[in-house]
Amino acid sequence: MTKLRSKDVARREEKGVGRDYSEALARGLAIICIFSAEKRRMTLSEIAREVDLPTATVRRTQITLEQLSYMRSEGRLFTLTPDILRIARAYLTCNAISDIIQPACERLTKTTDEGTAAAVIHNDEVVMIARSVPAQAALLDVGIGFRISAYNSALGRILLSDKTDDKLAAYFAATPLKKSTPFTITDPEVIKDEVLAARKNGFAYACQEAEYGYHSVAVPLRKFNGSMVAALHIGTRIEKVTREEMLSHFMPMLMEEAERLNRQLI
Repeated sequence: MTKLRSKDVARREEKGVGRDYSEALARGLAIICIFSAEKRRMTLSEIAREVDLPTATVRRTQITLEQLSYMRSEGRLFTLTPDILRIARAYLTCNAISDIIQPACERLTKTTDEGTAAAVIHNDEVVMIARSVPAQAALLDVGIGFRISAYNSALGRILLSDKTDDKLAAYFAATPLKKSTPFTITDPEVIKDEVLAARKNGFAYACQEAEYGYHSVAVPLRKFNGSMVAALHIGTRIEKVTREEMLSHFMPMLMEEAERLNRQLI
């Protein structure tokens, strides 16, 4: 086994990882994850700045990703290829929860003509695992795998409500609370009250905090033993559906669908 240099040992200790940690794999995944709707194509220098690595190091990783067909070059610009979906497919095909929930999202969208989604919480972020939108809104779909903050969304608050009080306190201590819109609540005590209300009431509602002009309501999805495994929500524009309609009309639909799903989530 190759002996690590002292500076490499120190760096790994700082990161809290062991000697078996693969720096090369971590670099490759970091480069993949920086691409987004706002950063579809980037130069090598831009990628290097985003991941805070030397350009030469990024170049070696980029060549590997390109040879594996996960990335392609367009002149000086680099972008991901559809083959990157093989990584997501590996998760989705071995995760029965997504298979069970996706039809429920489609049923809700067909009934309400609104966007619906299911999500889990991972590393204190909300990650979409199922999604359905009306046909006319398909181009606006953020898609499966999209991540949002937990503290300013209905999905996030209902998922946070499953944390113990100690873990909830640790979450607020470690999470920078930033405004996504002028309506985003950033007072941790106020957000905590919203999360505790979601825990008590069995649903969460958020208005224009994650995205301007939109509001949503979310309910938990639980296994037979009561443990929360995901959350389900409906979101729409505020001028289309009022808060009262969201809670009196859409939330019962969510509750009914959640009850049906809970019997399948074993």
